[in-house]
Amino acid sequence: MAPSRHVAFAFIGALLAHAADPAFGQAYPSKPIRIVTSSAGGGTDFLSRVLANGISASLGQQIIVDNRSPALTGITVAQAPPDGYTLSLNGTSFWLTPLLQAKPTYNAVTDFAPITLMTTSPSLILVHASLPTRSVKELIALARARPGELNYGSSTLGAPTHLAGELFKSMANVNIARVSYKGNGPALLALIAGEVQLMFAAAGSATAHIDSGRLRALAVASAKPTALAPGLPTVAEVVPGYVAASTYGLLAPAKTPAAIIQRLNQEVLRFIQTPSVKEQLFKTGIEVVGSTPEQFAATIETDLRVWGKVIKSIGVKTD
Repeated sequence: MAPSRHVAFAFIGALLAHAADPAFGQAYPSKPIRIVTSSAGGGTDFLSRVLANGISASLGQQIIVDNRSPALTGITVAQAPPDGYTLSLNGTSFWLTPLLQAKPTYNAVTDFAPITLMTTSPSLILVHASLPTRSVKELIALARARPGELNYGSSTLGAPTHLAGELFKSMANVNIARVSYKGNGPALLALIAGEVQLMFAAAGSATAHIDSGRLRALAVASAKPTALAPGLPTVAEVVPGYVAASTYGLLAPAKTPAAIIQRLNQEVLRFIQTPSVKEQLFKTGIEVVGSTPEQFAATIETDLRVWGKVIKSIGVKTD
């Protein structure tokens, strides 16, 4: 047989092999997709349902939101087949959790394949209306004049509200005490009631309380001013380099074929960049980002490096 015919048959064979691969062409997806996320009612649950409704039609398959306890979301996806049918939509706490565990149940870098960084929600420094401070500079001065007397409310160990407070303590060189609550909601209610004097909370969670005058926002913890907090200066203007935000993204199990990752990336970006979707999320205090898988991986690695130092300084491990 002539060499050219050998090449032709080899090429056709390769095409047939690829066509049988679910990662190739239109073969994926051929059955419902599952997005594993945290408990119902939270921010990741909300985003998961918005995304599921938004991309199921273009993918041609039903997308099911599978709510699990935070302790199970990571291991569930990490151990799933890398075929694109089990995904994880989670936030900053998800990839930081192993750093807080005495016996980590998953590795945020090696067990997952990033698809896209979807959104971000920067923290605000909030104070009770009775606290005599109207700027970050005044807050730092007050905290240094009364070391250990000011309390900040936070959610559970390692939550963004906790780590943002600890990073502020370190970078601003202040001594403020943490008071822990079972969630962001109870912590925010405690701030409104005056049980604590300040809190580092997501922008969307406190708008109504700021508008009512019960709470005062001093600054936003984004790298630059944001329309999510119009008129507010950044914390970094007083504490250079300070940034604290909750980011959310979509991940697949490690070794998921690159073609599947790329298909999902394109579908998600097409949907979240739609003006109506951006407006819908913006009204809840969420800013659409959208990224390549590589950019998302870099964000995770940066978070692990920056927040890893904070977690190490806390010196606390969970069981």
